[in-house]
Order: sequence, then C-alpha cells, then structure tokens
Amino acid sequence: MMTLIAIFFPSLSFLLRGKIFTAIICLILQITLIGWIPAAIWAVISLQNSRADKRNEKLIKATRAR
Repeated sequence: MMTLIAIFFPSLSFLLRGKIFTAIICLILQITLIGWIPAAIWAVISLQNSRADKRNEKLIKATRAR
C-alpha cells in the first residue's frame, strides 16, 4: 500500500513517514510533469531503504540479545 502512495503521491509518502523537509523538496520536484517520475522513483527507493534499515535494526537487536 505504501509503495503505491510513493508512486502516485511521492511527497505524501515522505510526509507520512515524518520527513517534512524532504516532502517539501519532493513536492517542488513533482510540480512539473517531467519531475514526477524522478520524484516517484526517489520516494520508492527511500521507502525501500527505510524498510531495509528497520529490518537490519531488528537483526542487530536479535543478535545482541544472545
């Protein structure tokens, strides 16, 4: 679901994750039709990186607990 938001509403994707300054920059980029594609790609990549970071944090906590 969040990936679809990142594709169709890139700046909203950043806002929902609490990145206000990044959302403003993304909104400025997506105002133009040509800028929409890079903004969507940026939002999807950022979302995937965020998910990977959370996954890595869980793994680190799991290995430290032993």
